[in-house]
This record gives sequence, structure tokens and C-alpha cells, in this order.
Amino acid sequence: MYGNWLKTTLLMAAIVALFGMVGAAIGGEQGMVLALLFGAATNLWAYWFSDKMVLSMYHAEEVDELSSPYLYRMVAELAARAGLPMPRVYLIPEAQPNAFATGRNPEHAAVAVTSGILELLNERELRGVLAHELAHIKNRDILISTLSATVAGAISALANFGFLFGGRNEEGRPTNPVLMLLVMLLAPIAAVIIQMAISRTREFGADATGAAICGDPLALASALAKIEAYVQGIPLPVAEAHPETAQMMIANPLRGDGLMRLFSTHPSTEERIKRLRQIAVEMGRGWGY
Repeated sequence: MYGNWLKTTLLMAAIVALFGMVGAAIGGEQGMVLALLFGAATNLWAYWFSDKMVLSMYHAEEVDELSSPYLYRMVAELAARAGLPMPRVYLIPEAQPNAFATGRNPEHAAVAVTSGILELLNERELRGVLAHELAHIKNRDILISTLSATVAGAISALANFGFLFGGRNEEGRPTNPVLMLLVMLLAPIAAVIIQMAISRTREFGADATGAAICGDPLALASALAKIEAYVQGIPLPVAEAHPETAQMMIANPLRGDGLMRLFSTHPSTEERIKRLRQIAVEMGRGWGY
């Protein structure tokens, strides 16, 4: 667990440093300072408002013990097991089976699931998925993923700005156009790669923590196998329109093979299931589902 946190810290430092490098390419030392200030302001906004924006984007509807007792009580029971405050619970009216957690900290967190995942999974498997999402809250991954996504998006915007309007060094002279072009093309790609690494690291950690919360690693393994079988055949239009939100989901909601899989924000389902089975063996739960 500590290794994952160290890796995530280093990756976050790398993406912030990349932000400064893009700013320096556009406007020298002054550009770097302005870029970092812009990044700080973007992160501050994301810290306070990103959860509301994402939930609204997915047309998520808040539920309670009266409107959705089955889901609400399951989240409440698992949150108590995890030692977490009760998060807000949301239902997303989408057929694709998926789920995510959002919020700036455990005291201001939300868990959202699609109607499709409620239809697909049995009670045991749904508990595994919800435990995984609560693990993201417990490990504070929701803040890390939000900040990494926001900074990565801001780097792309900054790079586009530099590409359109050009850059200048500290003496006010135009930046070498070849260097500028390389920075503008490669910086967004580098930001996405770093963001993917952050997301993949946190998914493995949430799988392990979620297995401990629900006490049944094979429940999540079974859920992941089912979700993987369905998610590629059922579109999630909001995720297609806003791919930066894909990393929040328990499974990659974007369809595609080859290069799309290479640049996935999620580790392979096969590797996740393999690790969960190993955890099950260590817990004395065996290998089967």
C-alpha cells in the first residue's frame, strides 16, 4: 500500500512538473509561473466543485433508504465496515454496468452506480463493487484522480493555446517553432500517460482494500468478469463525450481495442482478477468464484 502511495506521489509530481515545462515553453520563466498558478487555481476549483459537475454530467439521481432501500442499506453496511461516514448514494440511468466514487474527502463523498449494474450483478457481486468504490474513498483516491484528470486537461488546453498563439522566451523573442511544436504535441500525450499510470496504480489498491472491506475478494473478481463481458457491447454516451471521466469508473467505459486498450486508464481485467484470486488464497477463500 505504501509503495502505491509513493508511486502516486511521484506521478503527481511529474504531471505538475510537466505543467510547468509547458508554461516555460510558451513564455519562459514568467510563463512557467503563470502556468503553475493557473494549475493551482484549476485544482482548487476541482477540489470544491468537480463532484457536483460529474454527477450532473451523468444525470445521477440521489437515492435514500425510501427510494432505493436495497442499494442504500448495502452502502451503509459496507461504509460502517470500512469505518467511513455514510456517503451520498446516486443512481445513473444508463444500461452499461459501471460505478464510480467522487468527492473531495470521506466526509464529502458520493457513490454512484448505473441501473445496468444493478440488473447485471447479484447481491454478493454488487457488495464487491460497492466495497471497491468505498475503498477509493477510504484511500482518498477520489481526490487524487480528480486532480490528475484536471491537471492533465489543463495541460492539453495550455498546449493548444501555445500551438495557436505561439510562445516567447524571457527576452520576448518567439520560441523555436520546431521545439514549440514538439512540446505542444508531446506534452498532452505525456500528461495522459502519467494520468493512466496514476489511475492504474489506484485501481489495484482499491481492489485490495475493497476485498478487505467486504471480506470476499472473489465477489469482486466475479463482478469484474461479468462487467467486462457486457461493457464493450453497451455504450455509455456521457463517457464517450467526456473521456477524461473514464478513469473514475470501476471498468473502462470506452469501447475499442488495440491502441485504445493500450491507452486505457484501467489495468487489464485479467490481471485484476488474478490478483484478487491470490488475495482470496491468502484469506483462505480458495480460487473459485
